[in-house]
Amino acid sequence: MTFDDFKFDASLLEGLYSMGYKTPTPIQEQAIPVITEGKDLIACAQTGTGKTAAYLLPIIDHILHAPTRHLNTLIIAPTRELTLQIDQQIDGMGYFCSVGSIAIYGGNDGITWEKQRHALEEGVDIVCATPGRLIALLQSGNINFEHLQHLVLDEADRMLDMGFLDDIKIIIGYLPKKRQTILFSATMPPKIRMLAKEIANNPEQINIAISKPAAGIVQQAYVVYDNQKEALIKGILKNEDYQSVIIFSGTKDNVKLLEKTLQSVSGAVKAFHSDLEQSEREEIMREFKGKRLRVLIGTDILSRGIDVDGISLVVNYDAPGDPEDYIHRIGRTARASKAGVAITFVNQRDQMKFSHIEALMGYEVTKMPIPENLGSGPEYNPEAQKKEMHRGGKPSSSKGGKGRSNSSKGSFRKR
Repeated sequence: MTFDDFKFDASLLEGLYSMGYKTPTPIQEQAIPVITEGKDLIACAQTGTGKTAAYLLPIIDHILHAPTRHLNTLIIAPTRELTLQIDQQIDGMGYFCSVGSIAIYGGNDGITWEKQRHALEEGVDIVCATPGRLIALLQSGNINFEHLQHLVLDEADRMLDMGFLDDIKIIIGYLPKKRQTILFSATMPPKIRMLAKEIANNPEQINIAISKPAAGIVQQAYVVYDNQKEALIKGILKNEDYQSVIIFSGTKDNVKLLEKTLQSVSGAVKAFHSDLEQSEREEIMREFKGKRLRVLIGTDILSRGIDVDGISLVVNYDAPGDPEDYIHRIGRTARASKAGVAITFVNQRDQMKFSHIEALMGYEVTKMPIPENLGSGPEYNPEAQKKEMHRGGKPSSSKGGKGRSNSSKGSFRKR
């Protein structure tokens, strides 16, 4: 199957092929016909499956064939970074067909506020927005959604996790009831189905199985105590083969602490988190993409909001909460058919979670020997942890140097 089979407008196809699109991905094959037919849709698909193009292409084609142009589509996304990425994709796809869009997000100056408000009032074709800034503009301006035909919630599960449910409901109160509603979500928990039932009209459902890690990713794990992690990451970063590194930690506070800790190893280390001004976050991303910043530290939101080629190493300083987050995280490396390394630190508390990740992928991740100067680590035995938890126990994760080691020797060599 090719994109020609969808009978898109010739100018849209020209823009599509100029961006290097060749054949549709599974989510695109399934979602595009449903959206083209005007049906509501709830789709489960991860970042990297082509989900953004799956909804943008039929919407842009619909705009091109509309008898008159109005504010046609509202796309709501959880973060500024994703909002900007979607807006950039619209620019690329619509380059030859003059479809206009604007990204609406907070953390900027008064001039940008006025530009965003003016675009909403004048009626640009597509609006990509974060919930908070959009509500502020809706409450302060004369914005007309009367002709809106499409509402898209991208990464709906992440938005609910971030506490945007009430904001979404407020926004929907401004929209016409007769519209096409499209939800894309990486996971499909009950709260997403409840939201879809409330805001969508008899939606079609598509579920694309979670993608497995790219073949070019060399996956490794160190089974450690918490107090061994700092020395271990410092040793790994001494390997100069890793020229572009992302480190994922569990919380924003831990990200900030890790930034201070690693400054002694490499000055080119910065944390990426929501407490930064938007201009600071954009500058950090420019530095990282331009290879002027070697190490970027963030939480799981970063794993869904970054699109950078050439990342040589991803480190899970804290093991992710579920298998899908693991896939998202390590998928930042080995992009565009390149190779990369993904390393995960697994303490005793996280062993069971990591075994679930391995079960999802269908294979075990190589357990690397801890360098002997760090002492021995705990034994990797998730089943024992499971039994201990069932008995009401709580596994320790901070003790170091006295547990059974997964090896007596080790190094920081890239493998």
